Amino acid sequence: MPVLCVLAGVVIGVVGRDRLSPADGRGALSEVREDGFRFVSPLLECDSGRDLLRNRELSPFKQKVEAVVADLSRRGDAERVAVYFRELNDGIWFSLNEGMAFSPASMRKVPMMIAILKEAERTPDLLSRGIVANLKQDHDAGQNIKPSQPLEPGRTYPVGELLTRMIVQSDNNAFMLLSRVVDPGELGKVYGLLSMRTPRSGREEDAFSVLTYAAFFRVLYNGTYLTKETSDLALEQLAQAEFRAGIVAGVPDGVIVAHKFGERSDDASGAKQLHDCGIVYYPRHPYLLCVMTRGARFEPLASAIASISKVVYEEIQSQRWPDG
Repeated sequence: MPVLCVLAGVVIGVVGRDRLSPADGRGALSEVREDGFRFVSPLLECDSGRDLLRNRELSPFKQKVEAVVADLSRRGDAERVAVYFRELNDGIWFSLNEGMAFSPASMRKVPMMIAILKEAERTPDLLSRGIVANLKQDHDAGQNIKPSQPLEPGRTYPVGELLTRMIVQSDNNAFMLLSRVVDPGELGKVYGLLSMRTPRSGREEDAFSVLTYAAFFRVLYNGTYLTKETSDLALEQLAQAEFRAGIVAGVPDGVIVAHKFGERSDDASGAKQLHDCGIVYYPRHPYLLCVMTRGARFEPLASAIASISKVVYEEIQSQRWPDG
């Protein structure tokens, strides 16, 4: 008889439960999920007795990614690389350098989106509320990858449009305006679900790992915090992200990727950080890939993420799935 996944709705256990999963995938639970949504796949139950053949591919698969990361390091393309992979329907996963800490940078926009959408579920008119773009400084000025359509100073924007600009264009000015609207308590709850402290202006002690950040996408995909409909809306926004140089560059044209990137330049050392995390909607086998990098220049870091994404996609494609 299938074992009910009583922990599926308890988001606080996401990170801890991952750490207990065996590295080779053996003992992983097969999952039964609800249909009817485009981007989310709510978890209904687990079955520990189903065929685990595909899990045996995890060990050599991890080694292939390790080889790519080692090569990137030898070439000097990236000083530090951390990777998290999870096949979302059956739960097989692995991570590399999960203990490395990175600056959250623009990755903070995903929990901001979750907090605002959670509040909007209780206050339906929130997304139509207008906010005047009257910031005292341009927070996009220091970005390497700038929004394609910057906000117009003095113009009033609905919260919903700012939310879209924040996610699709990674607009820092939209993020700062939404920071005025979000309930600090609600934002704290979102971070608290993963036992995280709310970041404060990118302080170094507020950095987090690839494993921890990836959990935000699992929260959305599983529909465990927002309603299923709202989670689907959030992932639809992430699937429209304009940044195409990381994970998206490693998969064929037409493959949907719901993702968010983040970048940071250290003024003191000159070091760069570039991250990309999201869900690749491979037919019948969507997977979560999160890559965080640090190096001297953004271009090699973007290429490094694309290289890892390409190897992962090709490995998924080459698997002899029992149902595919």
